[in-house]
Amino acid sequence: MSPSSKLKLPLQGGCQCGQLRYKVSELPSTLYCCHCTECQGQASSAFGMSLRVSSDSVKLTGEYGSFFRDEGSPNAVEGVFCSKCGSRVVHRGRGDDAGASIKAGSLDDKSWLEPVGHIWTKSAQKWVKLDGLTYETQPDDNYATLIAAFKAKFSA
Repeated sequence: MSPSSKLKLPLQGGCQCGQLRYKVSELPSTLYCCHCTECQGQASSAFGMSLRVSSDSVKLTGEYGSFFRDEGSPNAVEGVFCSKCGSRVVHRGRGDDAGASIKAGSLDDKSWLEPVGHIWTKSAQKWVKLDGLTYETQPDDNYATLIAAFKAKFSA
């Protein structure tokens, strides 16, 4: 099955209250779970699920705020959230990681979500069962293996 036959574009989603919405106009490059302590805190869960897309493919509507992690760094990450309910819906990177990462739980249609891997597993909660590709920290290949696995999964 090709990605376009399983994923209907645009992908759409938004915050919990519905005030902030987004549309993604291009197919994602990969989907993975991040087990770093920052994602655990941000998601209030054992991990965060990230759907990597081109920054240019994400169009936001509604009012939002943002928070910069490591603001002074050339690789700072901007977390975009609803100014009304506070739900974070997307991270936008800079520098070497200039893409966007949709918080996958904010998608309207979550039925197809199946991560191809896990990053920062050295911080994973002991009870979490890991399948697919695993990385103790950040992938050292700029996500190339996760991207290839996602393409393979949606091309099968």
